[in-house]
Amino acid sequence: MKKLFTSTATAVGGREGHVRSESGVVDVALAMPGPNASKEASNPEELFAAGYAACFDSALNMVAMMSKVEHGGSETTAHVSLNKDDRSYVLSVEMDVLVKGLDQDAAQNLVNEAHKMCPYSNATRGNVDVSFNVRTA
Repeated sequence: MKKLFTSTATAVGGREGHVRSESGVVDVALAMPGPNASKEASNPEELFAAGYAACFDSALNMVAMMSKVEHGGSETTAHVSLNKDDRSYVLSVEMDVLVKGLDQDAAQNLVNEAHKMCPYSNATRGNVDVSFNVRTA
């Protein structure tokens, strides 16, 4: 396998600390999520949601381009939940995917193929429950 690039981030203080990427572009305070959470701090699930949404939307558009399927744009929203079972904490993800300019079947086919290509989908497959809500406009 050929490594294309590596991104690096360092966290100090865990969920109540700070995380900074090597480039300095990501430089955020972290706080526990919940009703009393700081509006000026993020959390690992929010950061994961941002990465997965961006990666999946890119994969969807790459699949469309490779398949020569023209559409009117897409929008992907990832809802990442932290859950607790009897043994440990686990993540789950609900993806809301809007594909403009296609019918439901064509949009669903793009999403299915993007799920096979997306690095986040490949990393979570078999480890994290990921579901999709596909809409068209």
